[in-house]
Amino acid sequence: MSDLRVGLAGLGTVGTGVIRMLDRRAADLAARTGRTVKVVAVAARDRTRDRGVDLSGLAWFDDPVALARDGGIDVFVELMGGDGDPAKAAVEAALDLGRPVVTANKALLARHGVDLARRAEANGASLHFEAAVAGGIPIVKTLRESLAGNQLERVSGILNGTCNYILTRMLEEKLSFNVCLGEAQRLGYAEADPTFDIDGYDTAHKLALLTSLAFGTQVDADSIYVEGIRQLTLADLEAADDLGYKVKLLGVALRTETGIEQRVHPTMVPKHWPIAQVSNVTNAVAVDGDAVSLTLVGPGAGGDATASAVVGDLTDVAKGGKDFTFGIPVGLLQKAERAPMQRHEGGYYIRLAAVNKPGTAATIAQRMADEHISLESIVQRRPDLADDAAATAHVILITYATTEEAVRRAIAAIEADGVVASLPQVIRIEKD
Repeated sequence: MSDLRVGLAGLGTVGTGVIRMLDRRAADLAARTGRTVKVVAVAARDRTRDRGVDLSGLAWFDDPVALARDGGIDVFVELMGGDGDPAKAAVEAALDLGRPVVTANKALLARHGVDLARRAEANGASLHFEAAVAGGIPIVKTLRESLAGNQLERVSGILNGTCNYILTRMLEEKLSFNVCLGEAQRLGYAEADPTFDIDGYDTAHKLALLTSLAFGTQVDADSIYVEGIRQLTLADLEAADDLGYKVKLLGVALRTETGIEQRVHPTMVPKHWPIAQVSNVTNAVAVDGDAVSLTLVGPGAGGDATASAVVGDLTDVAKGGKDFTFGIPVGLLQKAERAPMQRHEGGYYIRLAAVNKPGTAATIAQRMADEHISLESIVQRRPDLADDAAATAHVILITYATTEEAVRRAIAAIEADGVVASLPQVIRIEKD
């Protein structure tokens, strides 16, 4: 029985989790693949740090590129992160030698995925990235292999556990955004600088990869419309709850008549939808095809969940698997026609801090009518304690299906009329 000799760059939570999992599951993996799968060499910055795993007997490299090129390994695992060097240089070095690569680096793939896939094909190598999207959920394999018989129309999901945790805590415990963010940071769910998570960029990177797999398009993270969650208030989440919805930060890609629409933003989803039931740091991905529709739910981050995805990819490598990185050859990936966000159609939740003066309601209604926006409901809610209750009232509008462009024009006109005291809040609604 031959060994699959693994070179692993990056000894953080995921890297050490991979080492533990390979050791714990050694016999079963050997039975499944016909090979022993073991780490023989590692690369990390600090040799002295106690990582809680036995690294004795492993070759140590200070330079991950040197590890990627070393003749003593059969597969290179990149767990360093970042969309540039040294991660990019190390992955390229391995692929240039025809060596399989396993990575959890969504930022690298979102920025350079097509070029890396082309390099892999040119050198007869394979590039695996199950761990880069939705942690332990096997969505890459599902899209690339299991649903190959479907024409996919839509892929969407909760792809960031930090945001889902914050939104869950806000509603369940009646807390503010800032309080929940601080708790997420204390628990290690959010970084000291949480921008990448709460402003939607992490979700956008993952969505870019799912879009390519689902629709056979080139990875293009820059074409995604992105909004985060930092502007949401408890009042918005409670209003949604009263109306029969939950608010989730969703990444959505779908096929439309004008092209592939890719967007990341807070979304109100009906409470009875499976994805609405997903709480805390859990992730979920829903896929709609012409033959099958399904929703996958599981841990989206964490050492064990991500290590599980890495080990799954290593199992494929041990079996000799050489799938095309994005399901089809790079030369067949199409440049996606970007569907303008302004043409997005759907229902909208609009919250206005309306000025309490004669004619305000009539002005708001007229501006909506000017853009042919039909209103499903109008609700006036108690203002936040910080507001001057005598001066403003929270007016919530729920629209029937309309366009993004029409909503934006109507809101701009309402602001110009001077009948709102602060920036309006807009949340898109997904309906049955």
